[in-house]
Amino acid sequence: MNIENIEAFVYVNHYGSFNKAAEVLFLSQPSVTARIQTLERELDCRLFDRLGKQIMLTEKGKQFLPYAQQILQTIQKGRLHLQEKGARPQELRIGSTVSVSNYLIPDLLPRLHRLFPRLTFKLTTAPSDDLVKKLLDREIDLAFVRKLVHPSLQSFSYYEDPIRLYVYEGHPFAEEGRVSIDVIRDQPLVFFECGSLDWLRLHRVFEHLEQPPHIVFHADNSETAKKLVLQKAGICFLPGLCAKEEVSKGRLIPIEIEETKGISLQTNLVALTGENEEFIQALLPKNNLSFYSI
Repeated sequence: MNIENIEAFVYVNHYGSFNKAAEVLFLSQPSVTARIQTLERELDCRLFDRLGKQIMLTEKGKQFLPYAQQILQTIQKGRLHLQEKGARPQELRIGSTVSVSNYLIPDLLPRLHRLFPRLTFKLTTAPSDDLVKKLLDREIDLAFVRKLVHPSLQSFSYYEDPIRLYVYEGHPFAEEGRVSIDVIRDQPLVFFECGSLDWLRLHRVFEHLEQPPHIVFHADNSETAKKLVLQKAGICFLPGLCAKEEVSKGRLIPIEIEETKGISLQTNLVALTGENEEFIQALLPKNNLSFYSI
C-alpha cells in the first residue's frame, strides 16, 4: 500500500477538497484523484461520497481514517528517529504572526535564551497560512499562529487575548467603565480587523444593532488603529496585548460591553508532529507558568 495514497486520503478529508489537498501537496488535482482511486481499489471500498460540491467520508472511510492518520504519524516519528544526531540545533527558527511578533516575542525571546543560552534564535514574521507552509517545508522549527488544525502538525493553545473596546483618556466612556453596545453607534469608530474568525463574532454583534456603527477609519494594523485612538480620532476594539502598555499608563481605557464579552484571539504554538518536543515543553504555560505570564 503506497504511503503517498494514504497521505492524499488524509489531506482530502482534512481540507474537504481535492483541489485544496492538491495545492498543499504540490500536486495536480487529477494526481490526487488518481491516488484516492488507487487506495480505494486496494481497500476494495469507496472512501468518499460527493454531495454536490461537498465531499464526505463514507462509513468505510470513517473507519479507515484513524488508521491512516496513525500510519503517517508513525512514519514521521521513525524518520525523525533516524535523522537524530543526539545534539541540539545551534539555531531555533521561530515563526510568528505580526501581533505575536510585536507584543509577545520581545518578552519571550530573552526568557527562552535564559533556558537555552547556547542557542541563537531567528524570527520570521508572516501570516498564519504562510507560516504553516514554512513549517511543512522545514524553513522554520516552531510557529505562533492563529488557532488551526492540520494533519501534519501538532498544535497547542498558547495565549488567549481578549478583544475589548478601548477609548482615549478623557473620553466620556472612560469614567463609566461599562456601556451598552447601542451607544457605540453614536461614536466615531476605528475598526481594526486581522482576518481571524473571531472578528466575525464582532461583525455579528454589529448586525443586531438598529443602526450600524459609525466606522470612520478601517485599519489592517493594530498599531495604526491604536495610534488613531490615542490621537482621539475615534474609539476601537483591540486585542488586549497591543494596548497593554498604554493601559498601564492610563492613556487607553478598556470598556466592558456585555455583548462582546468572551470574544478573543487564540494564539497556538505549532510544530511538525514529533519534532522539537524539548522546546515545545519549555514554552507551554502548564510547564512554565512564570515563563507564560507575559
